[in-house]
Amino acid sequence: MAELRDGMIDRGAYAAKKDHWIVGLMSGTSLDGIDAALTKIETGPDGNVVAVTLAGQHYLPYTNELKAWISALCAVDTARLDDLVYAHFGLGEWYSLAVEALLKKLNRPVSSVDAISLHGQTIWHAPILRTFPGPDGPLNVKGTLQIGASAVVRERTGLPVISDLRSRDMAAGGEGAPLAPYIDSLLFGSPTLGRIVQNIGGIGNATVVPAGASADQLTAFDTGPGNMVIDALVRTHTGGRQHFDAGGAIAGSGHADSGLVERLMTDPYFSRRPPKSTGREDYGDEFTRSFQDRARALSFEDQAATATAFTAESIARAYRDFVFPLAKIDEVVVAGGGAKNPTLLAMIQDRLPGVVVVPSS
Repeated sequence: MAELRDGMIDRGAYAAKKDHWIVGLMSGTSLDGIDAALTKIETGPDGNVVAVTLAGQHYLPYTNELKAWISALCAVDTARLDDLVYAHFGLGEWYSLAVEALLKKLNRPVSSVDAISLHGQTIWHAPILRTFPGPDGPLNVKGTLQIGASAVVRERTGLPVISDLRSRDMAAGGEGAPLAPYIDSLLFGSPTLGRIVQNIGGIGNATVVPAGASADQLTAFDTGPGNMVIDALVRTHTGGRQHFDAGGAIAGSGHADSGLVERLMTDPYFSRRPPKSTGREDYGDEFTRSFQDRARALSFEDQAATATAFTAESIARAYRDFVFPLAKIDEVVVAGGGAKNPTLLAMIQDRLPGVVVVPSS
C-alpha cells in the first residue's frame, strides 16, 4: 500500500505502484442503494491502465425511509436545508458500512486497499447556465451536487477518499456527465466493432466507442430517462410495495400508446445536440405526474408499457440523430438495471435494425 504522510497519499510511492486496489462506491439516480466494488487496476510504466479486474462486490439497499428522505431532497418544493445537512453526513455513514461489508465479505484487511473512490448521491444536477450575482455584475454559472461526506468515510475506514468527481469537469466547461467513457472504452473497446455502451439507470447515458477508437475519439451524453419514470409509476401504483418493474413483466403485459410516446418525444431535451446531460430535475416526480395526467385513460399495464417504450425511443432516436451519422455501430452493450428488463431490451432492438443489442453481462 502507498505510504501515508500526515493523512495524505505519498504520490511518488503511489505512482511507482503497478497494482492499485481501489474500492469504488456508487449510488445512482434510481435511489435503490449503494454498489461497492473492489477492483485491481494495473498500470504500465507510462502510468496508463493496462488491466482492470473485479475482485468482488457488495450491494447495500436503501431502506424505504432513506429513499423517501433522499427523494424529498431532490425536489425544490420538499427539500429542507437541515435534512440535506444530516443526509450528507448520514450517507457518509452508509458508504462506510458498505466498504466494511465488502471487505468482510471478501475477507480482505483494510490495509490491502489503497483508496476509496466515492461518487456520492446526486441531489441536483444543473448543467444549464444561470446568472448569479458577481462583484462586478452577473456571473454565468452551472453546477452539480452529490452528497455523502467523504470526511466521514475517511474517518470510519482510515482510507484516503477520492470524491466530488463531477465538479472539475463542470468548472472546465463540461457537463459533469456521463462519467463512464474511460472505463467503457477499456472494457468494451474493439479494434473491429463499433459499439455504444448504453447505461440504463435512473437516467440513460451512452458512450460511443468507434472501432479502434483512441481516448480522444470517444463521445458520451445522456440520452434521457432510463428507469426513472417506469420506477415512479410502479411505486405510485403499488403504494410503495414495489419500486421497479421486475423483468419488465408489467410493461410486457401491456400495450404502448405510440401516439403518446411521440408527443413525449417533443420534449426539448431530445433535440439538443450533445454534449448534454439531464437528471431527476427534468424527469423526476413532476414529469411523472404530468405523464400520468396525459396517460390517465390507459390501464396501469399500458402506462408501464408506454413509459418503457418512451425510454426505448429516446435511446434509439438519440443514436439516429447524433451517433449513426458520425460512426458505424455494430453493437449496443446495455448496462445498469435496464439490462435486466427484457421488455425494454426488446423495444430497443426493434428500433435498431441491423445493430445487435446485448446486455453487458
